[in-house]
Amino acid sequence: MAKAFDPSAKAKRQKIIAAVGGVILIALIAWRVPPMIALMNKKPPTAATTAPAPATPGPAATPGVPAPTPVTASGELVDTDAFLVQPGGCASNTASALGRLGVRGAVAGRIGDDLFGDLVGRELAARGIDTGAILRTRGRATSQTLILPVLGEDRRYVHTFGANAALTAADIPEAALATAEILYVGGYLALPSLRQRELAERFRLARDHGTKVVLDVVAPAGRPLSLEDVLELLPFVDYFVPNDDEALALTGEAEPHRQAEVLLEHGAGCAVITMGERGCLACSRAETVELPAPPVDVVEPSGAGDAFDAGLIAAVLEGRRLKEAARFASVMGGSACTALGCFAGVFTRPQAEEFLREHPLEARCRSPR
Repeated sequence: MAKAFDPSAKAKRQKIIAAVGGVILIALIAWRVPPMIALMNKKPPTAATTAPAPATPGPAATPGVPAPTPVTASGELVDTDAFLVQPGGCASNTASALGRLGVRGAVAGRIGDDLFGDLVGRELAARGIDTGAILRTRGRATSQTLILPVLGEDRRYVHTFGANAALTAADIPEAALATAEILYVGGYLALPSLRQRELAERFRLARDHGTKVVLDVVAPAGRPLSLEDVLELLPFVDYFVPNDDEALALTGEAEPHRQAEVLLEHGAGCAVITMGERGCLACSRAETVELPAPPVDVVEPSGAGDAFDAGLIAAVLEGRRLKEAARFASVMGGSACTALGCFAGVFTRPQAEEFLREHPLEARCRSPR
């Protein structure tokens, strides 16, 4: 584990972001063959014989609707090309991507008192990330996620909260609030002890020190959400970065422009709505920017949102205007999709700039109505 967070030198202020959120161990399978229905079955499975895929919550089977497809049938062994194990989670992924861009990050989070915790701490430190604010939690395992890519469908996840269940706003070091140029919180709403009122107070302290706040969320399956879940936070948030599904759950609005309007009306400085292959929408009170998704060969999209956040943060640190910041963020997010896992494909700064020269991503901009 690296030395404790160092608040001493103001010269470091321009180089540090404090990333707060889930710190987990990710295992991701690289399938040799597409893990789709009946890979080795002799007959097509039916609703009566097909088990749901792992970690795919949803309603009971509906007449006329195909049952969820299994990754393997009961008792089957499926060969794979790799079983990738690496640190992950919103804070770790974003700080790692920032490191690729030459921006120093400090991560605040929790790991368990186990071998996986040792691995996460060691790997993050090897990436140049300040891990002094990552706390050991006695009696808890390090949070882990198993990701199963499925051809033609979204990924399946099997997740355990582990030590992340104990992460609170008080775990964000006050020194980080005073010295970091940007405080980034990722995975909010999926961390059960990270309570809104306590986090809002941390955001207020950060803003009092001149630290900008970037907030990203995760909408847990099966949990109804509303604006009440972020209402106390938005007035302290400079950049709020949900995807369109999360924004729908929070605002009740299906149209991304309307989603952004609602978030701005309730205090967000800028609302950046990511929309996957449909690109992104970035709205402030001064302008609205729409961008297409970058043209990349998608291998697997884990970590794309975190890399997008890293690109946005790096651009904000450089003082880029909203259009250029959203463009750079989009390219960074797209780069994460080009390799297996959350980090391997993420661009360095020269790679990102070269990609932008070759693919400038035409933006549609307009002033607010």
